[in-house]
Amino acid sequence: MNKSLIGLLALAGALLSSQAAAWWNADWSYRKAVAIDTTLQGANLPQALGRTPVLLRLHTGNFNFDGIADDGRDIRLVAADDKTVLNYQIEHFDPLLGVAYLWVDLPDVAGGQRRDLWLYYGNPKAPATSSGKQVFDADYTLVYHFDEADGAPRDATGYGHAGQGVPAGRIDGVIAKAALFGGQRVTVPATAALATSAGGSFSFSSWVRREEASGNQLIYARRAANQSLLIGLREGKPYVSVNGSEASAGQPLAAGQWQHLAVTAGNGQLTLYVAGKPAAQLAAALPALNGPAALGGDIDEAGANFRGALDEVRLSRVTRPALAIQADALAQGAESKFVSYGVDEQASGVGFGPFGFIFKSVPVDAWIIIAILALMAVHSWYVMVQKNRYVGRLNRANLAFRERFAQIGTRLELLADEAGAAATHGEASLWRLYEVAIKEIRARRNQGADTRVISTATIEAIRVSMDAARTRENLKLGSNLGGLSNAIAGGPYIGLLGTVIGIMLVFAQAAMAGDVNINAVAPGMAAALLATAMGLFVAIPALFGYNHLVNRNKGAIADMRVFVDEFVSRLAELHGDDGPAYAPPPAQHGAGAAVGSPMPKSRPQPVM
Repeated sequence: MNKSLIGLLALAGALLSSQAAAWWNADWSYRKAVAIDTTLQGANLPQALGRTPVLLRLHTGNFNFDGIADDGRDIRLVAADDKTVLNYQIEHFDPLLGVAYLWVDLPDVAGGQRRDLWLYYGNPKAPATSSGKQVFDADYTLVYHFDEADGAPRDATGYGHAGQGVPAGRIDGVIAKAALFGGQRVTVPATAALATSAGGSFSFSSWVRREEASGNQLIYARRAANQSLLIGLREGKPYVSVNGSEASAGQPLAAGQWQHLAVTAGNGQLTLYVAGKPAAQLAAALPALNGPAALGGDIDEAGANFRGALDEVRLSRVTRPALAIQADALAQGAESKFVSYGVDEQASGVGFGPFGFIFKSVPVDAWIIIAILALMAVHSWYVMVQKNRYVGRLNRANLAFRERFAQIGTRLELLADEAGAAATHGEASLWRLYEVAIKEIRARRNQGADTRVISTATIEAIRVSMDAARTRENLKLGSNLGGLSNAIAGGPYIGLLGTVIGIMLVFAQAAMAGDVNINAVAPGMAAALLATAMGLFVAIPALFGYNHLVNRNKGAIADMRVFVDEFVSRLAELHGDDGPAYAPPPAQHGAGAAVGSPMPKSRPQPVM
């Protein structure tokens, strides 16, 4: 708690201090510090990357959309020197939903360092300067963001390789929107920029989410006479093929999950990357190819079509280094530590001088109000820190439990009998729901009921017990949030009370002194308004913290709801009236058979 409070107090001091750096252009009202972090605490990239297009994810948790143009045209990216303007491209911008994705062209990303840049905004007269042509270097021959609402994809590079053919639709991807493929394919016409020479260099990268694992599914295909370059999935495993020679990854891509896939070619060798790491190598030279290419299928209609989704497809005419592939996989993912964001600053910042004068003018009664508000602030910060840590531990524990639960298959009671399971998963709310369900099943078995076939009514009763436990977990997640609500609603009113009292005293003192000049009234008025400012200082962080915690709680609550449905569905499938029946193994739990053990084909009648 002490470290968190020190950090928050330091932030408060930063907000009251004068601007540390010069303002790039007075026409822009706001700016935000953005840090590119390749240190061990960040992306952990010890070597220099050179020129790199880096993704910035803006949302209401790290950016204030109130002062920006509706289309983001007033965004400017400026280097740490507050002089060098950087090129950028807006892929997606939605101030109503509070989300934006933009790419910034960083000319030199150092390894193992933290470098800052500034994001300026707040100039309604600024012209739009977003341009993918400036962000992606000339060796990028095609970049599909799939940010279009519909229709064929558009190329973000200066080559303008518009696709021919329309994907099945657009869905939420790793970065804004992604293209859905369900048998369709997109053809990229042949151009000189896309042509590859024999033994030349080439790079392909994309985020891939597969839906089916069976058969051969082509993600990228290019053919010319007897020459071919194919990238796809065979039985779910990524592979690269050159003229029939093939190398594939050892493990299939997880179904329904986004993973980064890349292929580089050069110096007589092709390397297949999965999640930024080398997964397979093929000793082969790149063939000469100057015909059209296809995404999501083969060049001809008889090709094996991909079923799934693609996002951020890139082609290059150079061999991208392994570190660049790793950086893309790290920086573009939703949990990236490559980029961090500072606070929003306003051009009309103030220093300590005027505030020092105001503090000297604050009367004792106003200090009492300010002290009360300070206590409320400390309490709200403590609640935010503690609740955030609790939800973080809960989510990590739930994730670990889900991974273990996915391995038990039909033996639903396996975890309950596992030594040390309670200690390992004790912090997981899903474990507590699981315990309730297992206790209900065993209670019925101990009372002589046959749990090999469970009636619909009994399954529903088990669900009700799990729902009751889920309700208790929901109450635990929501505990102490009332303190934040009080800070949000009560802080400004308490501050306003201090201001009203202060103004009353100012006018009373001026009347008794018979002096009503501005120099006599202004200091007291400013000091009185300090109470209102303090009330807002209490309420605003509490508001953001409350919304953040509510959103995190929603995720945990949804996870519990999904688990209850999953457990009950699996129970009904294995032991319901219409599901397969099972015979008991050697007795392990006393009376009756254990849930999940095989039995003869003859089916006993339900007893519950």
